[in-house]
Amino acid sequence: MKLSGLFQPRNPLFWLAVVLNTLSATLAWIVQHRMLDSWVTLLIGGFALGNALIGSWLVWRLLRSHPSI
Repeated sequence: MKLSGLFQPRNPLFWLAVVLNTLSATLAWIVQHRMLDSWVTLLIGGFALGNALIGSWLVWRLLRSHPSI
């Protein structure tokens, strides 16, 4: 398993992982820098955690697959 196998711009899973991980980081930033109600913080934090888990799973799948050139 090579880290260079992660960059697969022709694979839609790559772009989905990029979007989900970017969204996760954005949601985490919102939770940390905005004063929100508790339930809104938990909701946004839950979405951020879910996005991070799905994005990590997609990255794992990309690393385990053979790059299609």
